[in-house]
Amino acid sequence: MKSGAAWLACAPQPEIEAFLAGLSENALLALPWIFDFWALPHQLPPEGAWKTWVVMGGRGAGKTRAGAEWVRHMVEGGTPEAPGQARRLALVAETLEQAREVMVLGESGILACSPPDRRPKWNATRNCLEWQNGAVAQLFSAHDPERLRGPQFDAAWADELAKWPKAAQTWEQLQFGLRLGSHPQQMVTTTPRNLAVLKAILANPSTVITHAPTEANRAWLAASFLEEIGARYGGTTTGRQEMEGLLIEEEEGALWSRAMIEAAGALADIRPGRVVVAVDPPVTAHKRSDECGIVVVGLDRRGGAKDWRALVLADRSLRGASPDGWARAALAAMSEFGADRLVVEVNQGGDLVASVVRQIDPVVPIREVRAMRGKMLRAEPVAALYEQGRVGHVRGLAALEAQMLQMTRAGWQGQGSPDRLDALVWAMTELMAGPGGQPGLRSL
Repeated sequence: MKSGAAWLACAPQPEIEAFLAGLSENALLALPWIFDFWALPHQLPPEGAWKTWVVMGGRGAGKTRAGAEWVRHMVEGGTPEAPGQARRLALVAETLEQAREVMVLGESGILACSPPDRRPKWNATRNCLEWQNGAVAQLFSAHDPERLRGPQFDAAWADELAKWPKAAQTWEQLQFGLRLGSHPQQMVTTTPRNLAVLKAILANPSTVITHAPTEANRAWLAASFLEEIGARYGGTTTGRQEMEGLLIEEEEGALWSRAMIEAAGALADIRPGRVVVAVDPPVTAHKRSDECGIVVVGLDRRGGAKDWRALVLADRSLRGASPDGWARAALAAMSEFGADRLVVEVNQGGDLVASVVRQIDPVVPIREVRAMRGKMLRAEPVAALYEQGRVGHVRGLAALEAQMLQMTRAGWQGQGSPDRLDALVWAMTELMAGPGGQPGLRSL
């Protein structure tokens, strides 16, 4: 679904001229303020009797503009003096300064989005906006959730909730105050973080969600900004959160933390010598089956036995491939990276797993491995190597990294099977795990 702005950008010049010529003078003057015409799909309120609307997006995806326009929509009636749907609103941000400078006075804030005849008055003494029809929007800081005790509202806009220092307490107090009118509603605009209160909001049946990456709003962003953040964060876990606006979950008790994975990304200049490819094949081969994990890892031993490093070079995992398909993908990865061994888990297929590969390449060096311990116990010594700063990541491993964040000391917390992670563990174990599972070099 294209917005009016997108249509104008793509339409032939004669169509644009005909469209504008068909508008009256008043319509032309009003056109810049008709947000429904200019909005991107994720910026428009979903239909239905929802309680909370969450706009979750990357940096610069147009979340603030969506919030400011929703406030306008809730407050404005047919004329500046007419009553709107909401009369008492709360505007909540991390700090009062951010609420004022972003939500109210910012380039995409409420004042900038309001037409001259409906623009509210900013009352700096009371930290509030006042409309001609009597509606009032009060500013609040998430540093002081107790200030939300007492006031009551029929609408609220919560900006960048994932940054709030006292998010759970502030959100709780806001819910107690949202009690005016027949159907009070609230909007959340945020770049996501792995925050318990945000996950609880998203899981609530009365919540609706719209989502957009930074790229969706590229028409209004500097090309140099998109180029720079794409080069710096594209294909990384940080990029999936900050650019794509995806919630990257790090489970409680996770073996890998976001900090550990980001530190691994800083070691991408490792120059490995020996390279292996590890495969964790699925039981079945159809679209709904588990993935076939195929991960490439290299080892740099130039620092000696006490200072070696490893680099995860690629994730070639795929879903729905036949045994012949994943075998060819694994052999292609070996050829691409000059790997000297293929490590294959044989728990599910036994001798047939290796035989599938050897039907394609009879002389390929294969090490068959069998899982004798649980996934967490196998992964734990590999996670320790990350904690010691011995493992680096190239870019483009976000799907693998997402699985790493969901492996906890209580076991795997994600959906399906962590096949990418299993393949990583087998590759790292082949290259690095010493006697007894302790970090060290294996005698090869």
